[in-house]
Amino acid sequence: MWCERCKQRPATVHVTKIVNNHKSESHLCATCARESGVDPGKELGFLFEPNFSFHNLLASLLENEFGPPSAIAPYQTAVEKCSTCGLTFTDFRKIGLLGCGDCYQAFGKSLGPLFRRVHGHINHTGKVPKRTGGKVRIKKEIADLRRKLQDAIAREAYEEAAQIRDEIKAKEEKLK
Repeated sequence: MWCERCKQRPATVHVTKIVNNHKSESHLCATCARESGVDPGKELGFLFEPNFSFHNLLASLLENEFGPPSAIAPYQTAVEKCSTCGLTFTDFRKIGLLGCGDCYQAFGKSLGPLFRRVHGHINHTGKVPKRTGGKVRIKKEIADLRRKLQDAIAREAYEEAAQIRDEIKAKEEKLK
């Protein structure tokens, strides 16, 4: 098989890309592969785009949420800069990284929509290991059941609410 690009040398590098369920294959010689950004000298299990990183992913989510970084974000707070590290919200949108822990406070209102989009909510609930959770896990289950109870009451599903109430009582007894 000859190189698809130069058609002069044998193809020794084979690249398969799958983007949005669309598969494309390239068969290149080592020279053409280097010119296109693939280093044939490295053993590659998988080849990812060179600019792919979590930070680029986060920056793209920010761009989708607020528009391009050059636009003025309607959610941006009066605080334009973190007082601790000096990072601006515009810089955060470009690089996808916060500068320090205080940035969460400085850009709190602006980060809310992003966290909701990424995590589905803005409250951090954390996780509890099954082996060591014990009382913490039971308390979390009780809190979840109380939310379900309020939802059942709001829907006027009183029989379901009574069952949930009984589950809460049983878990509270187990907690004691």
